[in-house]
Amino acid sequence: MLGYMTRRVLIMVPTLFVISIISFAIIQLPPGDYLTTMVAEMEAQGNEIDEAQLDALRERYGLGESFFTQYYRWITNVVFHLDFGHSFDWNRPVSGLVGDRLALTVGLSIATILFIWIVAFPIGVYSAMRQHSVGDYAFTMVGFIGLAVPNFMIALVLMWIGLRYFGQSPGGIVSPEYADAAWNLGKVLDVLGHLWVPIVVWGTAGTAGLIRILRNNLLDELRKPYVVAARARGVPETRLTVKYPLRVALNPFFSTIGWILASLIGADAIVSRVLNLDTTGPLLLRALMAQDMYLAGSLILISAVLVVLGTLLSDLLLGWLDPRVRFRYGR
Repeated sequence: MLGYMTRRVLIMVPTLFVISIISFAIIQLPPGDYLTTMVAEMEAQGNEIDEAQLDALRERYGLGESFFTQYYRWITNVVFHLDFGHSFDWNRPVSGLVGDRLALTVGLSIATILFIWIVAFPIGVYSAMRQHSVGDYAFTMVGFIGLAVPNFMIALVLMWIGLRYFGQSPGGIVSPEYADAAWNLGKVLDVLGHLWVPIVVWGTAGTAGLIRILRNNLLDELRKPYVVAARARGVPETRLTVKYPLRVALNPFFSTIGWILASLIGADAIVSRVLNLDTTGPLLLRALMAQDMYLAGSLILISAVLVVLGTLLSDLLLGWLDPRVRFRYGR
């Protein structure tokens, strides 16, 4: 296991290096740069900017340098100083700008993961154990609806329900009367009262998908010869299901951690805009639209790091859960 971890960590370094180059290059593929976007906005407002000012700004931001010079300056500062550069659009350091929103994004994402697991696990097991029952068909229908309906539509419906039946102000993570208040019990309860909307919205599609995966995997395992033989020997159904087939069917709960961690950064920007949440999704969208290359590149790089770390964590958890994977690690 230790040798496997060492190999994976060594592979991570060149992987992240290649990802950083590709992401930085993709951001600069559209014609122009941040100053081009800024000039277009100023002209749309009737303002003008002369070439001397434009050249001064280009020199200040380092936009007149070659791609490799800009990339080298950025990546060396990230690696050796954890300095992600300066956001042109916000006129702030990228580290502070991302840090302000990352805490909320991480908190919401972890709560969403727990919601998905808590809801999907019992429903998936029930649907597999009671195949073709009324409950199975009902959960299947609800799952298809959850996959088909756009998240932003669910967000709008839940916001209306919260306002209509609970008197809760729509959008945001805290009511206006608590926005500038110090933290106290009332503000904590108000935040908890707002949290359920984004958690349910983000968790709907993930829950529906995981229910189907768990149900199908468990059904497949329950039909295998070793389960049939154990059942013929008189092993109790509950003990038989929990000890072997369920453990194998739980693999998707751990194998999806990689893309779940990536969602910490790329959380649904549209839903965040609808719910007025200060997460990293809208921040990344705005950075890409403004061609704010250091902010966008840093968010994409952080997302890539989370994907790689999440994949490593998934593999290690699968090795702990599934003996077949552990055997492969031991080779």
